[in-house]
Amino acid sequence: MQKKTVRDEEVGGKRVLVRVDFNVPMDRNGKIEDDTRIRACLPTIIWLIDHRARVILCSHLGRPHGRVDEHLRLAPVARRLSELLQRPVEPLSEAIGPGVLRAVSEMQDGEIVFLENLRFYPGEEENNPGFARELSRLADLSVNDAFGASHRAHASVVGLAAYIPCVAGLLMEKEIVMLGSLLEDPARPFVVIMGGAKVGEKIGILENILTRADCILVGGGMAATFLKGRGWDVGTSAVEPGTMELVGSIQRRAAALGVRVLLPVDVVVAEKPESGATARVVRSDQIPPGCRIADIGPLTILEFTQELRRCRTVAWNGPMGVFEIPQFSDGTRSIATVLAGLDAITVIGGGSTAEAVTQLGLAGRMTHVSTGGGASLQFLAGKTLPGIAVLVDKE
Repeated sequence: MQKKTVRDEEVGGKRVLVRVDFNVPMDRNGKIEDDTRIRACLPTIIWLIDHRARVILCSHLGRPHGRVDEHLRLAPVARRLSELLQRPVEPLSEAIGPGVLRAVSEMQDGEIVFLENLRFYPGEEENNPGFARELSRLADLSVNDAFGASHRAHASVVGLAAYIPCVAGLLMEKEIVMLGSLLEDPARPFVVIMGGAKVGEKIGILENILTRADCILVGGGMAATFLKGRGWDVGTSAVEPGTMELVGSIQRRAAALGVRVLLPVDVVVAEKPESGATARVVRSDQIPPGCRIADIGPLTILEFTQELRRCRTVAWNGPMGVFEIPQFSDGTRSIATVLAGLDAITVIGGGSTAEAVTQLGLAGRMTHVSTGGGASLQFLAGKTLPGIAVLVDKE
């Protein structure tokens, strides 16, 4: 990796502002429903503590749109982090201002404070220089460990770099190395699994990764667009406007490169993909009018499984169906189970795919589960993430 990391810095006795992505799901009572993102940043925080840094954490939570929302305060997150670290983490009621400066000035080596929700301030999402300058007054060094927010040109992600040096945290380093390996020199055969519903967002990945992949497996909502491209009726399945030509172009390019694109041979359909709906398995070229694709079918699961068992690298982005509903979760569960048992490098894209493998209890059996949804999409599409671009280069 060509960017400096926290390991390249002398942090003892220094104030270190660590941008984390603790945008965790939380109920209205402040109970955290999934602490995966908090756990992912523990190595960086522990490294800083062990090296006598004064750690100032900052994050966003939810979308308060520049206003204080009592339900989106970060005190519950600070409490959970304190439990995981088994040491005090002091939540502050503000992110900038005299009170915060005073609290930071009183810190001792190895102590941790947690700033209030950055998005309570309009200047964060606006990347306002004044807000970035106020944050920079708190620290000698900035560490970005928020890969999941690094596709956003926000003040705490990008603006800080104008005032203090910014380096990568250990999670950020891992994300760059693991996702970068898919684009640089993946072990072959290399299979890419694409699912989910947002075809337009994932076209960029397919275009960029096509020259590296040996085979692409298409499932989930994406399959409808590809199947319709063959001239087949996909019932009421959603097909994004303007994507048909792009999908056709990708398939022609794949054929020219010798990259196989496997589409579902059978699918699970229902009139509405909701709990209790009547579901049935049909051939992909026989989807009834009034029905929509809700999952890949058993023959497709078998075909995809056979393909995956031959590979040495797998990248997966997007579930195979509406996995949140048990009767439409077989495809996603089956693919996740196969990947968990492979002797191969398995990299899971963020967002709903990461959520699925976590819910299935299989995240720990994957080589890497990305913490970034939109960020991982942009990275794999070959785009430069603003939060990575501003990190200090290695000499």
